[in-house]
Amino acid sequence: MEQLNNPLFGLTISFLAFEIGKYIFEKTKFPLFNPLLVGATLVIGFLYYFSIPLDYYLKGGDMIEFFLIPGTVLLAVPLYKQLNLLKKYYIPILIGGLVGAVTTITSTIVLAKILGIDRLLLISFIPKSITTPIGVEVSKNLGGIPAITIFSIVLTGICGNIFAVSICKLFKINHPVAKGVAIGISSHVGGTTKAMEMGEVEGAISALSIVIAGVLTLILTIFIKNFIIFL
Repeated sequence: MEQLNNPLFGLTISFLAFEIGKYIFEKTKFPLFNPLLVGATLVIGFLYYFSIPLDYYLKGGDMIEFFLIPGTVLLAVPLYKQLNLLKKYYIPILIGGLVGAVTTITSTIVLAKILGIDRLLLISFIPKSITTPIGVEVSKNLGGIPAITIFSIVLTGICGNIFAVSICKLFKINHPVAKGVAIGISSHVGGTTKAMEMGEVEGAISALSIVIAGVLTLILTIFIKNFIIFL
């Protein structure tokens, strides 16, 4: 067991699990077989079945998390190519971002209260729709549990990746800018990867919306922090 207590273990099983998930998705094209979802399930199942301590995995898993920040920054590349579009639609994008951030926080609080979710879990779920680096800091600021926050962020991103296309069709969201804002605000990087498959404009605006959602959520939680104490 001690042989697994090194960073290569976490990196290796993460890579293998994702590749298996990717292979299954490419063969089936079934949305629920999202590579990230399948990969995460395989890693969790492997650790549980062989009773491997989570700390062993995290030595390599945390290295993957470290690269999330520069990976997120790279999303600025398609955005740069669409600067003219950004200048044209900056008001709808900002308004959509604000409405989305408020809706995300409000819906999380309301649903948590209806379902009787513990307050500590509630505040850990609040940053679920923003990118991980910002979400973790928001969670810490609110007094939440960063590990729970990361889980909720990953799950939200997977759901966005799986259901983005269907939801846009269901609610007849046809404009590429509207699609990008909706996907980026609600499901950060996970959804943005799907937006990039939908089109260059959708991907660029979705990438921008990740930043807008993160900044606005951070600002909003600062103002409502005192209110959250009484939840």
